[in-house]
Amino acid sequence: MNRLSIRPTLFFCFVLTALVSWGAPLKVLIIDGQNNHDWEATTPELKRILEETGRFQADVATTPPAGGDMSAFQPEFGLYDVVVSNYNGESWSAATNAAFEEYVRQGGGFVAYHAADNAFPGWKEYNEMIAIGGWGGRTEAHGASIHFEDNRVQYDYSPGKAGSHGRRHAFLIVTRDPKHPIMSKLPNAWMHASDELYDSLKGPARDLDLLATAYSDPKAPGTGRNEPILLAIRYGKGRVFHTTLGHDVAAMRCVGFITTLQRGAEWAATGRVKQKVPKDFPTMTRVSTRE
Repeated sequence: MNRLSIRPTLFFCFVLTALVSWGAPLKVLIIDGQNNHDWEATTPELKRILEETGRFQADVATTPPAGGDMSAFQPEFGLYDVVVSNYNGESWSAATNAAFEEYVRQGGGFVAYHAADNAFPGWKEYNEMIAIGGWGGRTEAHGASIHFEDNRVQYDYSPGKAGSHGRRHAFLIVTRDPKHPIMSKLPNAWMHASDELYDSLKGPARDLDLLATAYSDPKAPGTGRNEPILLAIRYGKGRVFHTTLGHDVAAMRCVGFITTLQRGAEWAATGRVKQKVPKDFPTMTRVSTRE
């Protein structure tokens, strides 16, 4: 049998195994189309990362380009178990905003990925969903910044612009809520590949669990605080996973990013995490990446 005839058989076996293990795949909608980051490169990576588990089947909804007719962008959110935003651009229509609010409020899952927390500074309910965000004119008027100190979450209402990061570098991520399903059985601390370390994000900061932080080194330069990196937020009946990681494809190849995205998406969709921690997960002293 030649190699070309084997590949479909192997693929069928993989799909069959996934269906037996997980049941029907969870349906994911990835939203992109405008961003100050390279969404045309990162969206395929998000789709690949999610679908390689056998747990998800992902579609993509792309908005009109800047200046386009946004009223035409009307995804059917209710067809999906979880929505992943890779979007940071012009406002959606009021109807689409209302539909998305209703979707999450009634129990839909939402994953805010990296620069998605830069989006929609004037949309009150979106800011509630993501808890904290940056740039776009956000200030203390949008709410508090948060950090971890003295073994608890600290709230800072000091005036100033929201959103910053120092130079790109590898950094240590520390688990702050090891009992949360997303973080369960992950190491207490692990090295993340070279990436942007967001700091000074501000927002309503309500109904959240701070899952993990990273120290924003003043030498980077940074804030000198343990900044939020991964969060879980409750919005109505919905669950939101907010990850600040993954600036580009290189950063997304970190096994820590891959694993937390996969687990965060599953939790947002179902409230549980069935996926196991991979053997190549990074350690406290070692970055781990995949090609």
